[in-house]
Amino acid sequence: MNDGYGSGERAAGVHEYTLELRSEADTVQLAERLADLCVPGALIALDGDLGAGKTRFAKAFAAALGVPGMVNSPTFTIVKEYEDGRLPFYHMDVYRLSLEEADELGLEEYFEGNGVSLVEWASQIAPLLPPERLHIRLELTGAESRLAVIRPLGARYEAWCGELNLRSAEEGGERR
Repeated sequence: MNDGYGSGERAAGVHEYTLELRSEADTVQLAERLADLCVPGALIALDGDLGAGKTRFAKAFAAALGVPGMVNSPTFTIVKEYEDGRLPFYHMDVYRLSLEEADELGLEEYFEGNGVSLVEWASQIAPLLPPERLHIRLELTGAESRLAVIRPLGARYEAWCGELNLRSAEEGGERR
């Protein structure tokens, strides 16, 4: 499986953090804490198996940004734009796209815009993603529990991990 890294990112000393999410409430809390840190141009790249909680994370993230109403997965529309929150929110689901199809959509306009982009199944289009982003992979560990594997790519996202008080995977991860 593509891990969401582009060329040489792991070799470049990118840290990896792990966070145990023991319940849906923990997933919601992580999404809320990250939304609080967001600024224009932020990009959350989200991966995980079917049922790992990507859309639940995205809904909680949108709510924390102040997006009103129902937020659901843009599986068939690819991109949903929400303009009424604290920041514009661009929710993408690229599961059904090839790299070539995604490239033709001009997603970089969203990534370079004044909003926050959250891309579900981001590893599908890793070469098209900006070099700086926060990559989160949600892994199933039980019926309600998940492991969030968080890779900050860039100083802004590394600082976010510090603000979240995460420890690197090499240190045993953060156990809240």
